[in-house]
Amino acid sequence: MEHTHSLTPPSPTGPFEPERRPLWRRIGAAAVAIGALIANFAAKLKLLLVALPKLKLLTTSGSMLVSIAAYSLFFGWTFAVGFVLLLLVHEMGHVIQLRREGIKASAPMFIPFLGAVVAAKSLGKDATAEARVGLAGPVLGSLGAAALIPVYLLTGDELWRALAFTGFFLNLINLLPVVPLDGGRAMAAMAPWMWFVGFAALVALTIAFPNPILLIVLLFGGMETWRRWRQRRAGGHEQEAYYSVTPRARAAVAAVYVGLIVALAIGMDLSHVQRTLG
Repeated sequence: MEHTHSLTPPSPTGPFEPERRPLWRRIGAAAVAIGALIANFAAKLKLLLVALPKLKLLTTSGSMLVSIAAYSLFFGWTFAVGFVLLLLVHEMGHVIQLRREGIKASAPMFIPFLGAVVAAKSLGKDATAEARVGLAGPVLGSLGAAALIPVYLLTGDELWRALAFTGFFLNLINLLPVVPLDGGRAMAAMAPWMWFVGFAALVALTIAFPNPILLIVLLFGGMETWRRWRQRRAGGHEQEAYYSVTPRARAAVAAVYVGLIVALAIGMDLSHVQRTLG
């Protein structure tokens, strides 16, 4: 009888032990798993944001109270109330402008430690309208923060100064040129390629100051930037019409955008409280 012998050497790990895969395959498998977890988290968070306006218990006033309670755990209830009201003023800027554009908009819904959102079917008929809607929030929000400076000067209470500084800072951060932040909306009419610059800046900011909120903004920013890039690459009459901006409109958006950055930087400088240790 003829016998055949295998030329494959026995596995050094034994017949019942798992075979060790190359390092690059293990890293790749881990990356795929992490990507799947992130995608799953993003899908659930998006579903939550869509469902929030439909829940009767989470009306605007109810969500405001929940946010105040959450912020008061860290900053005290007086600061928490003022902070949430500043968010409300900012969001109402978006709501007012959306309705001026003829778009039905919901009342703001507050999400603790993530700010607030406004639901609308669109941001306008074109990039210029989107920029107007995006900048309306920081414009009204900056005016709301600035209104606290006279209150501080009249009362001498540092609470008003701290709230003013916080309001200026939050509106300035919102002007980062990355979607879905307000600065990204302005870039739709000014220079859409700046979305990639803004996203890179957001990545650097997240690395320098890692926290869950920045990671969530980075996740949604990456998804929205990718979606917009694909749409613009596909082209078509609809895309060309949407991003067709007159030089006058582009200059007006740029003036408001740059003016806001300068004004907010000055406001932060004037309301900043210098603290010393010891």
